[in-house]
Amino acid sequence: MPILDEERSIYPDDLLDGLTDEDVDRDWWVLHTKPRQEKSVSRDLFALDIPFYLPLIKKTSTRRDRTVQSYIPLFASYVFMFASEEERIRCLKTNRVTQTLTIEDAEEFVHDLRQLRELIESEAPLTVESRLVPGDKVRVLNGSFAGLEGTVLNRRGKMRLLVAVNFLQQGASVEIDDYMLEPI
Repeated sequence: MPILDEERSIYPDDLLDGLTDEDVDRDWWVLHTKPRQEKSVSRDLFALDIPFYLPLIKKTSTRRDRTVQSYIPLFASYVFMFASEEERIRCLKTNRVTQTLTIEDAEEFVHDLRQLRELIESEAPLTVESRLVPGDKVRVLNGSFAGLEGTVLNRRGKMRLLVAVNFLQQGASVEIDDYMLEPI
C-alpha cells in the first residue's frame, strides 16, 4: 500500500506529444536539483505553470513486516523543463536548482523522453543505467515494447534493452529476449 499517492510527473499531460504555435519561445532545459529535491521542484514548476517532466518509477520495499510502495525519480537530481528564459529564471528563484543545462537537439531529446515514458508506463521492472557505453542499436519487433529503439546490454548473463536519454548519458533497461530485436 502506498504511503502517498503518485505525484504528477508530467505537466501538461500532452507535453511530449508535440509542439504548438504557443511553444516557439520555449526551450528544453535539464534542471540539476539539490539532492532529494526533484519532487519539490516539480511541485514548484506546477505551481508556476511551467511545463516539466519528472520520470518516476514505483519502488516497493519492506519495513518492519510491512510492504510499502513509493514513487522515486528515475534519475536522481534531474528534472526536465520546457520553458522560456523568463520561466527558467523564475525556476532558479525556488532555490532548489543548482544548474540548468540547455538542450541542443530538442527533437532527439523529446524522442528519448517519449520512449522512456513508454517504458515506465509498461510497468516492467527497470534498472537505472549510468554512463553508457556504445553497443548495438536495435529496434523491438513485437511485444509490448514494439517500436522502441535502444541499445543492447548484457547484464549478469541476461540480455537487456537500454532506452537512454543520451544528453544525460543515463537511461533505464529492461530484460528482453534477443529474438524480439532487429539491428538498426
